[in-house]
Amino acid sequence: MSTTRPDAPPGGRPRLMLPALREVYEAYVRAAGELPGLPDALRAEVWTSAQLGTLEAAAPNPAARRAALADLITMLRSAGTPAARLFLRALAAIGPAEARPAAARAARSATRTPDDEPPWARRLGQVTPGQVWLVQEGPLDGDRLICEFRYTPDGSALHALAVRLGHGDVPSEVVIVGDVPALMAAARQAMQAELCVVQPYDPAAVGPRLRAALDNADQPLPQECYPALALARHRAALLPGETSPAQ
Repeated sequence: MSTTRPDAPPGGRPRLMLPALREVYEAYVRAAGELPGLPDALRAEVWTSAQLGTLEAAAPNPAARRAALADLITMLRSAGTPAARLFLRALAAIGPAEARPAAARAARSATRTPDDEPPWARRLGQVTPGQVWLVQEGPLDGDRLICEFRYTPDGSALHALAVRLGHGDVPSEVVIVGDVPALMAAARQAMQAELCVVQPYDPAAVGPRLRAALDNADQPLPQECYPALALARHRAALLPGETSPAQ
């Protein structure tokens, strides 16, 4: 993502790659006002992922998505509000990898005071993976992969990425689960009723599989997958194992 163009001409508004979308970006800047009031880093990441999902779902191709994301970063930097800076911090933590450096630079350039950010801001994106589970409900339902994560360094806020993969490992469901014990209890209850099979899965095997499925830009996804997609990609990138270039 290029960041060499000036943010704005002298005395003018920020220069944009897609100026026809200026009002859309302004709506995102206004929406950022919701971020400081969220209770924790996970809710902030889910919120940020939903904004990115809307942007990606509307983009006609990856190049347009990258341009729109670059413009959004420019507009947030130009806004200069604490909420806009917090949005940039979240983008730098869990946004698309190619956009994170630009978002981080834009966040650092903003003037701030100690009271500008909620205490959870420093935890954005700071998670470590845990147990991975494979849930199989039947040959026609595909595999559901449940990957647990906790925030570092204290190992708090257990949550999970749950992805259902259909034929050809195309995602049909991508969600972030906050109540993991309840999710696993329901899965085990279904297993006892012989409705599914639940078993541990090697994280080094599921990592490459999930990354290949979530990063396949040539495969359109169901609309309901997009809100959690950015956060799912971030979490999948933290799982061990190497993804083959052929995938």
